[in-house]
Amino acid sequence: MAAEPVQFPEHGVFTTIEAAAYLRVSRQFLEIGRTRGGGPSFCKFSRAVRYRRVDLDAWLASTVVNSTAAAAVRDE
Repeated sequence: MAAEPVQFPEHGVFTTIEAAAYLRVSRQFLEIGRTRGGGPSFCKFSRAVRYRRVDLDAWLASTVVNSTAAAAVRDE
C-alpha cells in the first residue's frame, strides 16, 4: 500500500516536524542545526520555532554539490 502524500501548510510556515518532513530529514537534524548552526534559518517566538518555506528552499539550494569531493571541500 502506498503512503499518502504529506500535506504541507499553504501559508508557508512550518513547525519543526513539518519542516523535517518537507526536507525529508529528522526532527533531530533540524534541532542540532539550530544549536550548532548550519541548518536552515528559522523564526523564534518565545519558545515556538517556525521555519518559512522560502528559508527551507534557500537552505536546500545552498547544499547542492556536483560531486562528493565538492561536498568535502564545502564541509571543511
